[in-house]
Parts: sequence; structure tokens; C-alpha cells
Amino acid sequence: MSEAQSSVLRPNQLLLKVCGMRNKSNIQELMLLQPDWLGFIFYSKSARYVEGALTEDDLKNLPVTVKKVGVFVNESFEVIREKVNKYTLNAVQLHGEESPALCRQLSMTDDITVIKAFSLDDDFNFEALALYDGTCNYFLFDTKGKQYGGNGTIFNWEILQNYTGQTPFFLSGGLDLVHVADIKRLNLPLLQGLDINSRFELSPGLKDISKVKTFIEKIRS
Repeated sequence: MSEAQSSVLRPNQLLLKVCGMRNKSNIQELMLLQPDWLGFIFYSKSARYVEGALTEDDLKNLPVTVKKVGVFVNESFEVIREKVNKYTLNAVQLHGEESPALCRQLSMTDDITVIKAFSLDDDFNFEALALYDGTCNYFLFDTKGKQYGGNGTIFNWEILQNYTGQTPFFLSGGLDLVHVADIKRLNLPLLQGLDINSRFELSPGLKDISKVKTFIEKIRS
């Protein structure tokens, strides 16, 4: 399942995922900036929960140029598949304690891209990820906090030097404009994309388009 690259990607080659979208007009504005992926949260306890905020057609009618990612927390295979089919999702992001078996099961179904998220702190055991190698397309490394994502804080990126797995990954967790220069200095061969969310919001689920635009311009320059 791995899509690993053999060399370090330049910052302007990294995929950009904007997560936590739930406002139709906000999405339309954001699409003008041409992000690669949009994340929609299907976890009812999240302030960015998408169902009820966007309709089935709102999601289905998004341009094919953007990959639609459904974010789930400890859901069953059946529920995830139902949402994938209903909203024509291109990818799923598993943000709970999902097993390697579930990742593999989803990866083997209908060409769905599978992302497994992990919450990191200085004591994170990267050896535990070995069971997930080959079961999904990407990992996503987020900051360990009280919530399943959207905590708005970064973790110590130096610990990523301890990652020796084979699965490429997205960097997440409190990314902000002030981090652009540091991101550009990273030398991580398996870093494939960036995931931005809460630090670019006016309120939960409503992105500051001007700030996102500045981030994209700076990271892709």
C-alpha cells in the first residue's frame, strides 16, 4: 500500500490538505486556492462535524480536482463504507484506535486511499507502527492532546527522525504561518503532505481564506 518516495520532496511538491470543512461558501472560496485534499469530519463529537452542515449533493458536486477525505474516529467498516458511498469520498482518515486489520480491509475496497492518524508526544513509540506498514497509503502524525485532532498545538518534530517505517506521512498538529520556514528546512524523505486546520480558522469549521492563501503562497514559493 505504500506510496513512499525515494527522495525528499521540495516544500512546493508537498500535498496540501485543509481539514475540518463544513461551510459551503467557505469551501467555494477555498477551492480557488487549489488545495489538493479537503477533509470532512464524520465524528459527531467534533465542533467541525460535517453531517447536517453540508448536504449529500454539496459533497458529491465538489470538483474532481480535489480529493475528498472523510475523517472517522473508531467507526466500523460498515459505517465507513456507507459514508464513502453516500458522499463519494476518495479517501478515509482513521483518527482513533483503529486496527491494522481495519486499515487493510478498507485499503482493499474500491481504490480508497487510507490514512491512519497517530497522536505523537516525546514518548511516542514508533516501533508500534510496524504493524501498520503495508496496510494503508499514508500515516498522519498529529499532536497528542485532549481531542482527536484539532488541538492547535505542534509536537516536537525532532522525534520524526526516529521514524524508520516505510509508509509516507502527512505532518499535522497546529501548523501555522510561523512554521513555514521550519517546514522548508525539514529533511524527512517520507514526508508527503501537510494538514492544516484549527490555526487557520475564524471559528470551528470556518477557514480564514486570506491566511490559507498566504500559507499556500509561502509554502509553494
